[in-house]
Amino acid sequence: MNNLSALVAFVPVLIVALVVLIKQINEYERGVLFTLGKFSRVLKPGWKIVIPVFQQMMKVDVRVKAVDVPDQEAITKDNIPVRINAVIYYKVADAEKAILAVENFFWATSQMAQTTMRNAVGEAELDQLLQNRDEISKKIKDVIDAASDPWGIDVESVELKDIVIPEDLKRTISKEAEAEREKRAVIIKAEGDKIAADNLAAAAAILDATPGAMHLRTLQSINDLSSDQSNTTIWMIPTEMLDAVKGFSRMMNK
Repeated sequence: MNNLSALVAFVPVLIVALVVLIKQINEYERGVLFTLGKFSRVLKPGWKIVIPVFQQMMKVDVRVKAVDVPDQEAITKDNIPVRINAVIYYKVADAEKAILAVENFFWATSQMAQTTMRNAVGEAELDQLLQNRDEISKKIKDVIDAASDPWGIDVESVELKDIVIPEDLKRTISKEAEAEREKRAVIIKAEGDKIAADNLAAAAAILDATPGAMHLRTLQSINDLSSDQSNTTIWMIPTEMLDAVKGFSRMMNK
């Protein structure tokens, strides 16, 4: 009975010991274990025994993280001030490096992104920045990925969110776009007039080269005009015909 009582009394102590010793690592985490202050190994997901005082474990989340880089003021290559912000998607590829190689990988990655983004904007003109956003984003991503590789960070992508330019420059760009549209409209109208003139010239040449064609065209025009009673038709009579009529009249009067 004494042994049974001692065993029953020991059970709560055992449960408390297990609760203190056993640490749970979730599937999306890795545990960096230190023994007497020295790095031991990286623990995978599951229940792990960590001896208090002698050992310490730091959990690292290895899921993809989205870092919103705050607005940054930068000057483009053609000396235009802009405000730009971005989102960086990255994850911890090596938990050991993320803990040992850098004090705070989250803060360090954000600072690296801000610096790289300003430098990338300074190397591009405003037109390139607005039109080749994907290319600029890839360039920023490559630079950050290479710089953060010693920290065990894998940069998935960088997306530029907003590019804000001064209001007066917006109006200038709008006027430039409107002038470009008017220019295209004038060119298109001029090309249409040229094509119409060429077609009229070709038609006139054909009518002039064909005997009786002009007379038939005239009769067709008269027929089109006469189809509507509200139209007033004006006949153009050559002066030679009028002179002939006058001469015939004088002969008859004599």
